[in-house]
Amino acid sequence: MTLPTSDGYSAAFPQHETGSLSAGWYVCDEAGRRSALGADLERWCGEVDAVDLTMLARADGPVLDVGCGPGRLVAELARRGRSALGVDVAAAAVLLTTSAGGAAIRRSVFDPLPGEGRWGAVLLADGNVGIGGDPVVLLRRCRALAQPGGRVLVELEAPGTGCTTVRTRLERAGEVTPWFDWAHVGVDAVARPAAAAGLRVQDTWSAGQRWFASLTS
Repeated sequence: MTLPTSDGYSAAFPQHETGSLSAGWYVCDEAGRRSALGADLERWCGEVDAVDLTMLARADGPVLDVGCGPGRLVAELARRGRSALGVDVAAAAVLLTTSAGGAAIRRSVFDPLPGEGRWGAVLLADGNVGIGGDPVVLLRRCRALAQPGGRVLVELEAPGTGCTTVRTRLERAGEVTPWFDWAHVGVDAVARPAAAAGLRVQDTWSAGQRWFASLTS
């Protein structure tokens, strides 16, 4: 059975009624590489950790979380009394975010969004710099969403990854999504697509074997 990509992610997120993770999903690419999604799902669906907090500490003003998933970052900001909105194409992601106390809408980052040009920080956590397969286009869009001098906070991959785009899909026994483009950007390779998008690297850091950059115009 072929599922729309957003429905594949919805199926992979926990069942809202039971809180149980849907097992057996893999991320696959056209080169035949295949990796289990389970560990990532566990982290995305958990509470914020110390590494997440290094990102949130740099998020000033109202925050837009692009590809918010189950909404742990948006919910944490809401608990702190911060203004934050999650955006995701997966219906389950929006439901989980709002159930956790955050605000979220089901929409693509490339659709019209509330508060364009007025967000203090735009988050691309959990590797969401890959959305759409073109980091320059995505970062340019995030720059337009942020207020002048605002930050685009990006979670990246390990040094040496480079900047590449691969055809990817989600798979589980008997179920697949269509192929979609996904980008991989190493922390030491982000300066070039950032500059092409009108942004500069303000800071990079690593914590808990995760890598990040703060970009600003």
